[in-house]
Amino acid sequence: MVDKALIERLLSDIRTNMAELRNANDIDWQTYQTDIRARRFVERTLHVSIEACLDIVHHIIADRKLREPTSYRDAFAVLAENGIFSADELRWFQNMASFRNLLVHYYERVDDAVVFGLFKKNLSDFELFAERIVDFLEKETQA
Repeated sequence: MVDKALIERLLSDIRTNMAELRNANDIDWQTYQTDIRARRFVERTLHVSIEACLDIVHHIIADRKLREPTSYRDAFAVLAENGIFSADELRWFQNMASFRNLLVHYYERVDDAVVFGLFKKNLSDFELFAERIVDFLEKETQA
């Protein structure tokens, strides 16, 4: 059985991180470009949130003994193959994994405009992820 308490804690962390990013109204483009603390706050908060998503995904894959993913991007595909995400949603979640890899492995090539754009326009992807996982947990509980 999926460790519901673990997943709920991780979802809570993701939601808290998204609230902190949404409340960072003082970080505009100019601040982001010139204030390394603001830039690191945004990058790191996005990074930790993506890691929490991946932890949830890998926990579900292991618990349900699903196909072993070949990459972080593929881990999201495994859940889509099993009806937890739709094919349309999969692209957004796979982009999270690609962004995570960029932050972790190619940080010298991180495009500030891309990160800032995600910060200002794509936080809802995390909310969608949380909704799909909650839907999954509810189905698990009913089964």
